[in-house]
Amino acid sequence: MSNGKLVNVMEEIVRGLVNFMLHGVEYQTFCHCEQCEMDVNAIALNVLPTRYIVSPKSRDFVFEQLNTPENLEEINKQIIRALHIVNRYPRH
Repeated sequence: MSNGKLVNVMEEIVRGLVNFMLHGVEYQTFCHCEQCEMDVNAIALNVLPTRYIVSPKSRDFVFEQLNTPENLEEINKQIIRALHIVNRYPRH
């Protein structure tokens, strides 16, 4: 059995982009509470494909695969969709 830790690279990317977007000018009126941020992450991640890895070496490989204009466009599209849903139906 491996001592590796399962990491979803897509989750890392989405969390980073959501955090970046929420602190940008475009979403300054959006609620910045932890609940709303986590809801945005969850909604976007439920639509996007998971990319699990167990080693830092494979993380770099998968990150490079996901870091294409097409993939980033889809990731951003799903995050923006999630932001609109949470903004319309906040759970806090």
